Amino acid sequence: QVQLQESGPGLVKPSQTLSLTCTVSGGAITTGHYYWTWIRQPPGKGLEWIGTVTYSDSTYYSPSLKSRTSISRDTSKNQFTLRLNSVTPEDTAVYYCTRNLENWGQGTQVTVSS
Repeated sequence: QVQLQESGPGLVKPSQTLSLTCTVSGGAITTGHYYWTWIRQPPGKGLEWIGTVTYSDSTYYSPSLKSRTSISRDTSKNQFTLRLNSVTPEDTAVYYCTRNLENWGQGTQVTVSS
């Protein structure tokens, strides 16, 4: 059974870079035709797709966030990492990592505030 766990700072200052890591256990991120995705949910709003890295290391980003986003993998640690630059309070949300939108981490709250 694959498990995903998000980690990273819960508080980020405006204009800084948000960096979150998803650690995967129970399956290698390079095997299977899986899509490893970051999604967020701002307070009082719905889920928003941020971006995806595939089993073959292709990346796809939301057009609205693409200029500020990068997703990378560390296959030696079986992790994938989200970096979101130049954050504002509008980036405050619960951030989730997921495999194929079927398996989800528990989510981590990130607040952008000075």
